[in-house]
Amino acid sequence: MPFPGPARTLSRRSVTTLLIAAGASWTSAEAKKRSKSADAAEPSPYLLRDDAMRWADEVAERRGLDVQWTRQAVGQAVFLRQVPRLMLPPARGTAKNWRIYRSRFIDATRIGAGVRFWQRNRDTLARAQAEYGVPPEIIVGIIGVETIYGQNMGSFRVIDALATLTFDFPPEHPRAAERQAYFNGELEQFLSLCARTDMAPTQPLGSYAGAMGMPQFMPSSWVKYAVDFDGDGQIDLWQSEADAIGSVANYFKGYGWQPGMPTHYPVRLAPEADMSTLLAPDILPSFTPQRFMDLGAVLGADAQANAGPLALIELQNGGAEPSYVAGTQNFYVITRYNWSSYYAMAVIELGQAVAMAMGR
Repeated sequence: MPFPGPARTLSRRSVTTLLIAAGASWTSAEAKKRSKSADAAEPSPYLLRDDAMRWADEVAERRGLDVQWTRQAVGQAVFLRQVPRLMLPPARGTAKNWRIYRSRFIDATRIGAGVRFWQRNRDTLARAQAEYGVPPEIIVGIIGVETIYGQNMGSFRVIDALATLTFDFPPEHPRAAERQAYFNGELEQFLSLCARTDMAPTQPLGSYAGAMGMPQFMPSSWVKYAVDFDGDGQIDLWQSEADAIGSVANYFKGYGWQPGMPTHYPVRLAPEADMSTLLAPDILPSFTPQRFMDLGAVLGADAQANAGPLALIELQNGGAEPSYVAGTQNFYVITRYNWSSYYAMAVIELGQAVAMAMGR
């Protein structure tokens, strides 16, 4: 059952009591007696880890948190054995396929749910566009791809996921040090958020990476971009569709969304196109429309008039010919939500499909 937003059902004092009770049953002597087989069968609490407790002390001092509360919050987190495996990238040689990827997100079920979401929130979506400049179909596309409009917000305790990725990030990951540092920061942000809002750290449920709510915000995104868009005095990304809508729009505005600019344009490539140069910047818009065309990309009149640089976006289709579009600044902004051109196109096309079903 998803965590019902920042409900204050447990005070910090009651959480501390629970954590002390839980911690009391896990002494170091008992831990040493556990066999390897028993350890494999049960999750291991970070209460037993000296490095985790030192980390908690440092965070408490740095953030001005109560030391005992912070140690006990981290101490009740447990190692999730499946999470490090889920963080590993696909095996080398795995072919990307846009058509297969697209089929996971653009289907009748998700489109129907999107139509109902849009109908329920028509006025809120219009208000978000007026305030932040982000059109409804982009917001609807994001929330639909992320959680099917709140139907699948994750079942992992956020503190367990973030602690696992902070203290036991898989060393075989190609960017292990960088990613572990990232999750270290997210766990710190999560604890600070819980302390500030009186949210019990063991209650929130989310993804295996610690993302929360309908828009799947990481703690740092919550702190920076989440807004109380329904005006009830609290931010609730689990149950308030208005808060989710406003927060997604605010996120995109924060990353430089340009109101009125398309996300991408059709592009045709001449046989002599300089593909290595065109693809070198990846998804970062780097070419003026004229330079884009000089390198062999054929654009329509609207793309030629685009008020900003373009990027050649390649979407592989397995063994078939790749698909290409000319991505704008707004396409790049969508990839700040998830650093993937496939993800961005799925968001765009789901939003378009829902808009068409709405008769727009």
